[in-house]
Amino acid sequence: MQKAQGFSVEDDILTIEEVAKYLRVSERTVYDWAQKGEIPSGKIGTVWRFKKSEIERWVNERLSSNGHDTRDRVVQVKNILSPERIVFLNHQTKHDALVKLAQTLATAPQIKDARELETEILKREELMSTAMGRGIAIPHVRLASVTDLVMAVGISRADIIDFQALDDKPVRLLFMIAAAHNQHGYYLQTLSFFSGRLKSQELRDSLLNAGDPLEAYNLLIK
Repeated sequence: MQKAQGFSVEDDILTIEEVAKYLRVSERTVYDWAQKGEIPSGKIGTVWRFKKSEIERWVNERLSSNGHDTRDRVVQVKNILSPERIVFLNHQTKHDALVKLAQTLATAPQIKDARELETEILKREELMSTAMGRGIAIPHVRLASVTDLVMAVGISRADIIDFQALDDKPVRLLFMIAAAHNQHGYYLQTLSFFSGRLKSQELRDSLLNAGDPLEAYNLLIK
């Protein structure tokens, strides 16, 4: 791990508290990771600080490395997604796209507080982009008002240009995942599963060219 002792004023810097909120872990866990060199970090004086771009890259690398064996994991897409929660979007801003997709996800019976879902999705995105590169974003939250893990998919007909992905590519595919607070393991497993599957250029192209939600759904449950 590379420990810089300072950051330039242009760097977008996060605190331990902000990183903990983003990763949905305790502040103590983030502190321990920093002490052990397990997460990109540096010190300003005696206080740990984290570069936003490095944390994004670290998260993406962890999801990608965990995704190699995702086909063998027990993530049944048909149990967490339905054709009714696959929508075609025509928004050029991530705010509008996320709001629409959150409203779609909120139609699932597992979502008990639609307003909280939308608010927390937007807060999470404001803290750190969920764009994974390759034109994909996976916005995700764990909430007490969610009874079981569930997802919605947005296929955008327009480039969403303000997601600030690490590869600078506009987002066209959005996979929104909401889980209960006690589903941490399954939550991470699901993120890894889709991160791994969406490495396939063929799958991404097929989804973008899908003519209707059922066609997209059938591609995802294969």
